[in-house]
Amino acid sequence: MERYRFLLSGSGGQGVITMAIIFAEAAALEEGLTAVQSQSYGPEARGGATRSDVIISDSEIYFPKVLQPNYLVALTEEAASKYLPLIRPGGMALYDSSLVTADPKVDAEQIGLPMYHSTIETLGKPVAFNICVLGALATLTGVVKLDSLEKVVRGRFKEAFFPSNQKALQLGENLAQAYMSKA
Repeated sequence: MERYRFLLSGSGGQGVITMAIIFAEAAALEEGLTAVQSQSYGPEARGGATRSDVIISDSEIYFPKVLQPNYLVALTEEAASKYLPLIRPGGMALYDSSLVTADPKVDAEQIGLPMYHSTIETLGKPVAFNICVLGALATLTGVVKLDSLEKVVRGRFKEAFFPSNQKALQLGENLAQAYMSKA
């Protein structure tokens, strides 16, 4: 197995850190892989820059920071402009098509999906936007299975929230599959 390096970014309040924790837990607890997760964020509770790194491998990981990600998730324009230049050539960047603009100068597959508006249309509010992003990320990369994410999500949140989180995961999967069928 290759070592997969993910950089997930956005702003405080979007659930970026929660998304990274769930992704790493699914890899480690459900799939038996080695995973590390680290995070950094601005001093603001909401609206400040947020970054979380996840490394997944089948061997030991000695350094927990991602310097050059294979995969980037950018949920704000600020995050995209700051972190997109770091992506490995030939990597993949996932972003919300209504919140972020692609950068044609970057040597990476850039995938814009309407995740934010689709989450609002499907669930009535954006609260599970980050879970939708996870569904898309898992589907596009194949590094972590959707079933593994679903198990971690079920255990992490109150049971009352599981149906909406499950719908959000499936929504992300559907958006990613629609993209892949066109590509």
